[in-house]
Amino acid sequence: MLPETSHRVHSFDPLSAADARLLILGSMPGKASLRAGQYYAHPRNAYWQIIQALFGIAADLPYQQRCTRLVEQKIALWDVLKTCSRSTSLDSDIVESSIIANEFPVFFAAHPQIETVYFNGAMAEKSFERYVVPSLRGAAAVIPRVRLPSTSPANAGLSFAQKLIHWKTIVRGQVRSEAQ
Repeated sequence: MLPETSHRVHSFDPLSAADARLLILGSMPGKASLRAGQYYAHPRNAYWQIIQALFGIAADLPYQQRCTRLVEQKIALWDVLKTCSRSTSLDSDIVESSIIANEFPVFFAAHPQIETVYFNGAMAEKSFERYVVPSLRGAAAVIPRVRLPSTSPANAGLSFAQKLIHWKTIVRGQVRSEAQ
């Protein structure tokens, strides 16, 4: 039985184009993002500032323009979880028995050029490994996966500069892919 304070939450559709080469996965949007209907809407979440530093997509652009420019960079953005119950925005409050993952076999079939999956934090990686990997077959099962530090303000153990150093892996991976 779920605690009375838990609420069922649902993730967004993926931001992507068929030619996406990189996939960035969060776990589940937080309350601020769900209210706004936008990925990483919390004002202290470092995601859009990191994307600005890496790809030159201004964090203060209107949300739809940021999304369009991200997709133009061949980057897809989604969440591992389709739905779950939790009482706060914290991943640690997700009720394990309530988790339903997104349909990744379908996503990877529609995005055959995905070369690397990047996780925005440990919960995204853990959930993907537990709820998604067993359903993957063929090329989708062997796509390289990299965990990056969470951009959430709850991850206060790393400064923005420290997070950015780790996230630069994405740019190095993209440059290497384009050179091949």
